[in-house]
Amino acid sequence: MPSKRVVIFAGGVLSEDFLHHIDEEDFIIGADSGALFLVSHGITPDIAVGDFDSVSPEALEQIRAGSKETLTCDPVDKDLTDSELALDLALNTQPESILMMGVTGTRMDHTLASIQMMTRALQRQVSCSVMDANNFITLTGSQVQVHEQGFTYVSLLPLTPEVTGITLQGFLYPLDNATLKLGQSLAVSNRLLEETGTVTIESGLLLIIQSKD
Repeated sequence: MPSKRVVIFAGGVLSEDFLHHIDEEDFIIGADSGALFLVSHGITPDIAVGDFDSVSPEALEQIRAGSKETLTCDPVDKDLTDSELALDLALNTQPESILMMGVTGTRMDHTLASIQMMTRALQRQVSCSVMDANNFITLTGSQVQVHEQGFTYVSLLPLTPEVTGITLQGFLYPLDNATLKLGQSLAVSNRLLEETGTVTIESGLLLIIQSKD
């Protein structure tokens, strides 16, 4: 049965505050030590997945006991990160949206890979977001509503060489049919004027990053 939303907890930086973003109807996936984080806080993942090279054998047994299903893979003979394994499983549930937490941290390679993975969800017409303590990141190829969530800034960054037809409504600094090219910082540190703003584009892929210090 298709799920309304899938929430992924991966093995990056996690906070107990993230647990408040789980709804009762969510399908929950724990990737590697993200699964241990969930189980340790009394949350039962629908699926725990990964090579589990960052947890002890005892912790892995705790994950197995506390999850509905556990899928393990060899830490060497695999092509995907644990986060991408979790994303594949999430997409297989045919969700309306995916929220990924614990996919950012000190490893910039993993962080960028996780942000770029949102394109795979968009190709399946699934809304996908990345959240950590200081950022909420979404991706659009058409139009998206940006809601006030306690973040100070809203920045727009192209994920393709060029994004055209950018129009903003409900922002301090409006844009009308603007173009952004990869490497430009023109649309960094905007602000919402109201509870909701609208970002519309005509072509390309655009990251919308809500952030705070």
